[in-house]
Amino acid sequence: MKLQKYISKLLDVLIALVLLLFFASFGFRDGRTSGWYQQFLPNLNGSSITDITFVDSLNGYAVTNVANGNSYILKTTNGGDNWIIKLTNNQMFARIEFINSNIGYTNAFTTLYKTTNAGENWNAINLPDIIGDDMFVLNEDTIWLAMRESLTGGVHFTSNGGLSWTRQFSGGTDNPNKIYMFNARIGFIKNNNNSSSLKKTTNGGVNWFSIYNEGFFDMYFTDSLNGWRAGSYVKMTTNGGFNWTQQQLPQGVNGQTIVGGVNSLSKFSKDTLWGSYATVLFPNQQYRGILFRTTNGGINWFYQIPDTTINIPAYSFTNFINNKTGWAYNIITSGIHTTTGGDTSFLSSVHQISNDVPKDYLLFQNYPNPFNAKSNIKYQISKISDIQIKIFDIQGKEISILVNKKQTPGTYEYNFDASNLSSGIYYYTLFVDGNKIDTKKAVLLK
Repeated sequence: MKLQKYISKLLDVLIALVLLLFFASFGFRDGRTSGWYQQFLPNLNGSSITDITFVDSLNGYAVTNVANGNSYILKTTNGGDNWIIKLTNNQMFARIEFINSNIGYTNAFTTLYKTTNAGENWNAINLPDIIGDDMFVLNEDTIWLAMRESLTGGVHFTSNGGLSWTRQFSGGTDNPNKIYMFNARIGFIKNNNNSSSLKKTTNGGVNWFSIYNEGFFDMYFTDSLNGWRAGSYVKMTTNGGFNWTQQQLPQGVNGQTIVGGVNSLSKFSKDTLWGSYATVLFPNQQYRGILFRTTNGGINWFYQIPDTTINIPAYSFTNFINNKTGWAYNIITSGIHTTTGGDTSFLSSVHQISNDVPKDYLLFQNYPNPFNAKSNIKYQISKISDIQIKIFDIQGKEISILVNKKQTPGTYEYNFDASNLSSGIYYYTLFVDGNKIDTKKAVLLK
């Protein structure tokens, strides 16, 4: 009898080992091993996500547009693994914002909703004529609403939680569909559908003045001077938005081509931002959504493909609450989640093409040159150094910093994307430990 039990246990162990080897040989794996795993929203009858936000590692909210007569407010209490519909409506929701774990707001086309019990119930509050496109909630009393509609739209403001509203801006066809407020005084508006300028206020929206001629989909400021805006390209300002410098995003490596830029930014520390919306095209013509990240304020951006087994073509919303916990969702009710900071592998437009130690520092002529939109800049490093490559226009004004990092000896190549620059003559300079080594001329022809 004891011998039979021993043989039975031995067979169980052998079967378990065989199954383990079988699954390993066919590539079976836990979907979380890459650092990301896929999540799904319930069936929304064709509605698409218009905004998503998380207040902590467990509680999050999403809103949708209208499809088949319905729009939705959804909530998760387990980090996005399961979502519950909390409100069904017949108007498109544009934004959803929470100021703490209990109090949140979402704006539909003609209604502003508020919750005071963590999204369990939503109640309409006193409204101006039309809500519409965008909102910014500073606190429970202070809210701005933006609407592009030319007659009753513009910027509406309340300082008493919606009991009364003031129309702060009315520009007709210049009315904005985007608004961002850094604090109670400083903010920006823009109509992304026309050629109107980016406008700024320094007195809480009482007055708005034009400062720039481009729009934004997402914006963050760390103080009154330093900020970023995403509008396909990522640009940074150091003087409160009066001037913006484009930051160079990776253009793909190993035969990959990156299509699109950044529309959604997520910032949780002074120097670290995540961005999404772009897609990488592989040589076999397959598409995958990618995420961009910078840890030095955008001087250098890297990208990662969260998991090539997750077939999501692009991520429209990015939301990180700390350096480990984040989400990226597309508009078609699917997304990814990480509790480990994402994948450990990040790719860059700078790639080392040789680790042979050169005798000296050397900057090569870009190729092709002249070029249309994209060109390659190669350089050599003879010892571990702090390397910078900067782009200047013909007047000597700094346009962009392509490389700003410590690098080991070897030969490197940077894939320079100038698709947002005008045709003309530009100069690029190699700096080593702060010292200028060489400058070359690049001719952009479009």
